[in-house]
Amino acid sequence: MKLLFDQNLSPKLALHFRKHCNSSMHLLDVSLDFARDMMVWEYAKLNDFTIVTKDSDFNNMVSLFGFPPKVVLIRRGNCSTKLIQTLIEKHLDEIRLFINDDENGIFTIL
Repeated sequence: MKLLFDQNLSPKLALHFRKHCNSSMHLLDVSLDFARDMMVWEYAKLNDFTIVTKDSDFNNMVSLFGFPPKVVLIRRGNCSTKLIQTLIEKHLDEIRLFINDDENGIFTIL
């Protein structure tokens, strides 16, 4: 499982989730922290990452272009990094199943 955390999420999340999957990265780690969404999309696709984001634009991209890459969309307003970490941990098994699923491109966490 390779997770790529979007710029709207803390780099601390990528560090934390490396214990669950050593390939967790933040856009900052790959020098894409100020990249346009399409560049992030292409990077994730070429490098087999699942994008973790709060940005609904990636939801639209899955609708337009299909997948891969897959997208984990966190549908929460302003909230702490700790809460996001807890939400992802709560759904980690479901996220693993989603990544291996051939039918769905978006996993939404409310």
